[in-house]
Amino acid sequence: MKIGVYPGTFDPITNGHLDVIKRALKIFDKLIVAVAISSYKKSPIFTIDERIAFIKETTVELKNLIVEPFDGLLVKFVKQRGAVAIVRGLRAVSDYEFELQLAHANRRLYRDIETVFLMPSEEFSFLSSSIVKEIAYFGGSVKSLVPPTVEKALKQKFQKQ
Repeated sequence: MKIGVYPGTFDPITNGHLDVIKRALKIFDKLIVAVAISSYKKSPIFTIDERIAFIKETTVELKNLIVEPFDGLLVKFVKQRGAVAIVRGLRAVSDYEFELQLAHANRRLYRDIETVFLMPSEEFSFLSSSIVKEIAYFGGSVKSLVPPTVEKALKQKFQKQ
């Protein structure tokens, strides 16, 4: 069984993430969406439980998908799950340089791992969680960018601002 791991903070999950998940499920027998508990670079606005719930709720119809939290080195998680590849979404050339560095670092740490880059649909090529949060923070509509449950949660989160 070919297992892929799609890691990220998913703070929050976007329609671009969902697009990559669906594409990855066409390639792998099983896909694990690995939700980072914490990151020294990012401070999530949603808790790990909220982020996992958003993903599970919006992917309930997808077969062979597992959503799990992870903390620490990604390659350790990948090894423990018996995965053959890390799935990463690439939106633009600016993503490529960073993702290439990560792929090489991960391969240095674990020689047997591959990184698979998937491009989202054109309509999501600009989309990131950071952009979604900024739009929502300033009262803009994120309706076409995130699942309905996430749109509602963002409105609640930022209505106090």
